[in-house]
Amino acid sequence: MPDAGVSDLAGRPGVASLLRANPAFRRLWTARLLSFAGDSVGLIALMLYTAERFGTGLAVALLLLAGDFVPGLLSPFTGVVSDRLDKRAVMVGCELIQGVVVCVIALALPGLPLLLVLVAVQACVAGIFQPASRSAVPVLVADADLERANAAIGFGTNGMDGFAPLAGAALLAWLSVRDLLLADAASFVISASLLVGLSALPTRSTAEPQRQAHTPARRRILGLLADARTGVAHLWRDELLRVLTLIFCAVVLFNAVDDVALVFLAKHTLHGSNSAASLVYAGAGLGMLAGFWLLARNRSQVALPVLVLVGYALTSLGNLLTGTAAVILAALAFQIVRGLGIAAIDVGQNTLIQRVVPAALLGRAFGNFAGAIGVAAGLSYVFGGLLLDATGPRVTLIVAGSGGLASTALASFLLPRAAKRAARRSVAAAP
Repeated sequence: MPDAGVSDLAGRPGVASLLRANPAFRRLWTARLLSFAGDSVGLIALMLYTAERFGTGLAVALLLLAGDFVPGLLSPFTGVVSDRLDKRAVMVGCELIQGVVVCVIALALPGLPLLLVLVAVQACVAGIFQPASRSAVPVLVADADLERANAAIGFGTNGMDGFAPLAGAALLAWLSVRDLLLADAASFVISASLLVGLSALPTRSTAEPQRQAHTPARRRILGLLADARTGVAHLWRDELLRVLTLIFCAVVLFNAVDDVALVFLAKHTLHGSNSAASLVYAGAGLGMLAGFWLLARNRSQVALPVLVLVGYALTSLGNLLTGTAAVILAALAFQIVRGLGIAAIDVGQNTLIQRVVPAALLGRAFGNFAGAIGVAAGLSYVFGGLLLDATGPRVTLIVAGSGGLASTALASFLLPRAAKRAARRSVAAAP
């Protein structure tokens, strides 16, 4: 295993060179960019629709809860799919199913109960797609290029959180919520058509699918359960993975409520329009775009645990300061700070996981990690939504940021130590 604490990027090709030289990675990057851009616009449309039609912070919290918490409950199994099946087929199927679900939402614009069910279904399918796409990256690029590849994907996907809300704000002047959701559905179809062009991304054994096809259903189910248990056990046994998961869960538990609070801060506290609310949401995306761009261009040695810790601190500080904002532009600026932190977290954590986890367990590691974070986010939406309705968005954001900074202080003691011990174990195990 390479050193888990340091990335040696000196002399490696830049992102543009990596994309030009690696057509398969470029195809994955483009497909994820398109579907993420569409989904970002769709999420903004759904949040505005929910806030306007149902009118409470709890309704918006329930929408986000359906999208994050429910898939988290299935996370031990979502990663098993990409560890057992061809990742290309998994990704294509997931994109098509998501497109169908979003199309149904767009055409029906249902009441809250059915909306929550449909959002939960889409999120569960996305929960299968995510570990498949992330575990595909080490197959498509060299180990030394992982940080740059992860930053490139973050720049092209999460960076769309900046442009997509701005586009949504502009498009809402001419288009309806239904129109934006239909555009979201179309983006999934286009993404699937690109992913079809990838070469097969085989499972841990090329004979695995054939063996499964001739295995009785009961044994297949028992095998699925055994694989799920193995994935959860590995997450808990591996010290670095365990610390990373628990600390990030704490940071998310405090900070995820910002997704609920921002729309009320912008529209009610600061008396902004729908476009102003979209602009505030765009701040984090713009910060992520800048952060991923800087990380993708970085050619110096970066201590990954330090990168993660800086990310925790920036995203928490951004939310705390947003709670003090007096005007829309100040809230936008503070959310840009938050976005810079998210970029650092995303690249640092993904690269650490890709380097410390065996390839045969990588899908389950990403699935369980994302699932734990989803549960933490869901709890944040529930308790944060109640806090929001009781106190207002300012207090909610200040509490969120303060709790996140306290979690970062704890992480500064635990994470570097775990990374150093993981590096020593790797050196001792090397031939």
